[in-house]
Amino acid sequence: MPAERSKHATFEREVDAISGWSMLFIGSALMLGAVVFLFLGPGLPQVRFFPVVLFEAFVIFMLTGLFTLQPNEARVLILFGHYKGTVRKSGFRWANPLYTRTRGKIPWSTGSSESRALPKLKADMRGNSVIVYKPLKAKISLRAHNFNSEKLKVNDKRGNPVEIAAVVVWRVNDTAQAAFDVEDYESYVTVQSESAIRSIASLYAYDYGEDQEVTLRGGGDEVSHELKKELEVRLAKAGVVVEEARLTHLAYAPEIAHAMLRRQQAEAVIAARTKIVLGAVSMVDMALRELQEKGVVQLDEERKAAMVSNLLVVLCGTAETSPVINTGTLYS
Repeated sequence: MPAERSKHATFEREVDAISGWSMLFIGSALMLGAVVFLFLGPGLPQVRFFPVVLFEAFVIFMLTGLFTLQPNEARVLILFGHYKGTVRKSGFRWANPLYTRTRGKIPWSTGSSESRALPKLKADMRGNSVIVYKPLKAKISLRAHNFNSEKLKVNDKRGNPVEIAAVVVWRVNDTAQAAFDVEDYESYVTVQSESAIRSIASLYAYDYGEDQEVTLRGGGDEVSHELKKELEVRLAKAGVVVEEARLTHLAYAPEIAHAMLRRQQAEAVIAARTKIVLGAVSMVDMALRELQEKGVVQLDEERKAAMVSNLLVVLCGTAETSPVINTGTLYS
């Protein structure tokens, strides 16, 4: 795998660019000198006019190599289809004006998740539909980006349809890979992120895992960690690193949401009842032991059973109980 990657991948090579202020000063001085030479130089001005115009045009052409880079911004240098390096140092810079300012163009997608692969169309002067192309600039942002996925409908590990969405924080680390190893790294991040979210969702159950099993709902940090690892593997080809990946939406699909809500309510009631019964049994046992140890009353087995029954009714009942005073005995 590493051999195949080194064979086909393009790796960034950082280079320095000349200060733009120096080139601007030199170019301005040359243009001013050419004007002075036109009027004060030896010979007739008519003879010097054409060479001076050519020289001025050449200087203006050289000054088109001026460009600026903001912090956390880089520019890939492409000369006649060959990658020459990447400028990362911000400021006012100058490079060979023959370096292209774009690295190609691609059809502009419609933007929706269902039709992202379809190109955007517009009507020309004759009313015919033509494809709109988006230029890919030579400048690449190195800042952190947020990608908020749409709500995706997927099946979890148990086959239940769920809706899931995530936020991915990413940035470009290798500008050469981002520019040349994928067609459009931003679209690549979008598609691969949604694919990774679907893959991770299918590995975990939504809830109610068995034997301490990690679930989508309960294993937030672990699921986020696995999602980040999955994204790092997928996006490494584009020279992109993932800063953070976390689920932002998780719910059952509408067609089963009502049934799953009833299941959750039933399990919550069972869990609450179990806790109430355990507490009630502990309280009854404590009451019997205290009565016996302090000699308050001597109870035979039948009276103990009656007392346990009454206490459990009081402690476990959902409605408020009303005491009944018995003036006789248990055996009359």
